[in-house]
Amino acid sequence: IAGILMGQALPPMLVTRTVLPLMQQQGGGSIVNIASDAAKVPTPGESALGAAMAAIVMFTRVTAIEAKRNGVRVNAVTPSLIDGTPTAANVLSDGFSKSLFEKASAQAHLGVAVPEDLASLIVFLGGPDAARLTGQTISVNGGISAF
Repeated sequence: IAGILMGQALPPMLVTRTVLPLMQQQGGGSIVNIASDAAKVPTPGESALGAAMAAIVMFTRVTAIEAKRNGVRVNAVTPSLIDGTPTAANVLSDGFSKSLFEKASAQAHLGVAVPEDLASLIVFLGGPDAARLTGQTISVNGGISAF
């Protein structure tokens, strides 16, 4: 459990803490952290991963509050399934994970996300059109977590 928590939650925190002072000195910037919908949707077999993702989401929100006075925006993107990736291929090779993937895919009425979906959102969040967005967590999942 400690390995999952440290290996998943710590890297975005360390990167943020490295770049944030530089962005604050220059009077602005945008940080986009990547977590997963495991932060929002309880999934059997993902308790430690869900805790790590929730830590990233809360870290993002708190950092957004701290950094906004210096013009720095901090948001998070929480994909669920991303088709066409090595992780998706791994998930589909395991019986239990494959079953979860298939169930979640059926709930993605707008389609399972592909890497380009995430790239477009991340570019938007990092750019000037998102100048008023900070502290947000956006799911890219075809509607899986839209209850």
